[in-house]
Amino acid sequence: MSLWEHLNELKNRLIKSAIGVVIGGIGGWILYDPLLKALAEPVNRISNETGGLAAINFGTIASPFDFKLQMSLLIGAVISSPIWIYQLWAFITPGLTSKERRYTLGYMAAAIPLFLAGIWVGWLVVPQVVHALTQFTPEGSSSVIDARTYIEFVTRMVLMLGLAFLVPVVLVGVNMAGIVSGHTILKAWRITVFLVFVLAAIAAPGADAISMFMLAGPLLALFFAAIGICIMNDKRRERRQSRQVEETEATADVATPSSELKKL
Repeated sequence: MSLWEHLNELKNRLIKSAIGVVIGGIGGWILYDPLLKALAEPVNRISNETGGLAAINFGTIASPFDFKLQMSLLIGAVISSPIWIYQLWAFITPGLTSKERRYTLGYMAAAIPLFLAGIWVGWLVVPQVVHALTQFTPEGSSSVIDARTYIEFVTRMVLMLGLAFLVPVVLVGVNMAGIVSGHTILKAWRITVFLVFVLAAIAAPGADAISMFMLAGPLLALFFAAIGICIMNDKRRERRQSRQVEETEATADVATPSSELKKL
């Protein structure tokens, strides 16, 4: 396939992805009001609990419309993600070998559920963090929060936790590439356990230790499962390299027949 054909295919894939995002954006326009209500719920709950003023504010006349349009497109990108992920996959697949395709599909099959699990944890974290941060509001003052700033804060936190759940997949990936060994990753287990429990203490919906352990358990299980896979891969790589060395040595020990030497 020539360069022009590659560019033409890329253009077609991008157009199809854009159409998917626009169609998803129509659904996002419909879902905007209930979603914004759900996102604003932590702020409204604080206002009801404290009896003070804590509200999400739009700064200009056009802000509500602009914000709704942007949020609708963002929601549309999420809704249409199967479409543009497939278009991306269909574009890069012809350049991959069958082995690379299997590896890529395996990583995607593991990454997507883990990312969604991280999004769910982020949804649990947001109310706790918002509640903790608004406690610093001085007595007699009000928390009037800019809508754009608030949604960006929530979105970034949720996405960062979603990406945090992809760390096991990344660890396995760099190990498969031979960059880091499983034992090297294992050396960082203490700091990892500490950070996981800090995150669990923040995200746990209840104030009891049981909720914290129930949330920290799966995170630690994912981390140590990734380490186990890395160590098994290291051993498999070592066995393969040992066989290659033995085969090379065995080949080197075989004398070259005189008939072959005469041909040289």
